[in-house]
Amino acid sequence: MDEHTRKSVQSFFAVVRGSRLLGKIEIMRIVVAGGGIGGLTAAIALSRIGVDVHLYEQATEFREAGAGIGIAENALRALDVLSLRHAMESGSIRALQGGLRAADGRFLLSIPADDVSARIGTIAVVHRAELLNLLVANMDPQRLHLGRRCTGFTQDREGITLRFDDGASARGDGLIAADGLRSAIRTTIIGRPQVRYAGYTAWRAIVDFPNHPDLALGETWGRGRRFGIVPMSAGRVYWFATRNAPEGQKDTPGQTRESLMQLFAGWHQPIEALIAATREEAILRNDIYDIDPLPRFVQGRVALLGDAAHAMTPNLGQGACQAMEDAVVLAACLKKAGRIEPAFIEYERRRMPRTAQVLLRSRRLGAVAQWQNPVLCRLRDSVMRITPKTAAARQMKALLDVGILTAAERALFTA
Repeated sequence: MDEHTRKSVQSFFAVVRGSRLLGKIEIMRIVVAGGGIGGLTAAIALSRIGVDVHLYEQATEFREAGAGIGIAENALRALDVLSLRHAMESGSIRALQGGLRAADGRFLLSIPADDVSARIGTIAVVHRAELLNLLVANMDPQRLHLGRRCTGFTQDREGITLRFDDGASARGDGLIAADGLRSAIRTTIIGRPQVRYAGYTAWRAIVDFPNHPDLALGETWGRGRRFGIVPMSAGRVYWFATRNAPEGQKDTPGQTRESLMQLFAGWHQPIEALIAATREEAILRNDIYDIDPLPRFVQGRVALLGDAAHAMTPNLGQGACQAMEDAVVLAACLKKAGRIEPAFIEYERRRMPRTAQVLLRSRRLGAVAQWQNPVLCRLRDSVMRITPKTAAARQMKALLDVGILTAAERALFTA
């Protein structure tokens, strides 16, 4: 065997070792850093298209804090591509009448249930833990690696190496960084973008609240504070509250429920009743953050996804939903391109404008909702009262009714 032939054979087997070929489709090995909703959805999507995927999560078990989540129509379509929509909807309660109220209970804006369904589509409301459990159940346990905190990565012409705090490492052809708001991988790629405190803190809890079948889904706006009510299945209600506050402020231990009762005293029912029915230890408090739109999502063989790419405030309920969109678009791009880098570039091209628009819209809505000046609040409420119901529904429909995949791309997941 001459030298040229020998080198050609060596190159062939190097390719086979790094990415086995099946027809014209490259079978890639992808590592995912982060086992939240975005990371798990991405791992499932990649497995559906034949990618050898392994997910690494720093926690030692999969669990989600006690809060509810609304999976809007755009995210349900992403789950439908993965054959998970029915399972999600079967354990949820679909959105009822929606609306925005003043503290005295008067509707500033009311959207009947029929309009919610017809114009906005389904909003499946579940416990976050139930969604997480569904996603974990659709992963091969051998591909889930817990107790692995990512500290960084290196990449070369043939792949990436993900490093962990225990000295271990994982090798792959590409890396998906789904490691959250304070992503270590994003810091390596972009530098350290400013994690922006939104100016308000939030409390949230799930409470058993039976015999109240007619609860409306929505928010109540006051001056510098809000209260949200989200009915769930099995007689449960997810509620959340916000207040303008200095960053890092903490509640007096054991006094959270009492302080919330005082903060929302006199507001319409069932706000005070919901707070009173909640166990002290069930109430979670977190400051609200987002990041500015990034200049890029991709560096070579590394792609950011979910909060690592576009952490946003919860005002539109789109944080997890956008991560699910990310997941199926990224998988479709990989299936079509067959190679890591061009697929990641196409993913970035498609997702950056969409997620930046949603991020900034959520930020603006939160700022208005948290206005504290009484004159501005009266003006805001007056505008809401004269806003046609159909206009509000159209705005939400424009946000949600976006074709993230073509029919041909959807078919890739069943081919």
